[in-house]
Amino acid sequence: MQLGAFSVSLAVKDIAASRAFYEKFGFKNTMGDVAHNWVILKNGDHVIGLFQGMFEKNILTFNPGWDQNAQKVDGFTDIRELQRQLKAQGVPLMTEADEGTTGPASFMAVDPDGNPILVDQHV
Repeated sequence: MQLGAFSVSLAVKDIAASRAFYEKFGFKNTMGDVAHNWVILKNGDHVIGLFQGMFEKNILTFNPGWDQNAQKVDGFTDIRELQRQLKAQGVPLMTEADEGTTGPASFMAVDPDGNPILVDQHV
């Protein structure tokens, strides 16, 4: 199962303070805008999203069709196929991608410890 790029989406209380903190670890802003309450930070292949007021919990995020630089990759497994595979294995989904569509879509699951997992395809 190819899940694509991986990042951690952090629910933060003060996005400016959080960005300044992670910049001390060598992370650089790659997209987003503090004024819109979200930024994506990168250090090598490590990606952290900071989101203020958008999520209640931190989220593990996978992006089918993207590499770690948010660049489209060829030959990826479409999100609807990933969803079918997980459902066939009995994984309950909190939200689902519309099977009748193509292109961008998302679904969400929660692991046994309550950690949200977002699979979010942008291509």
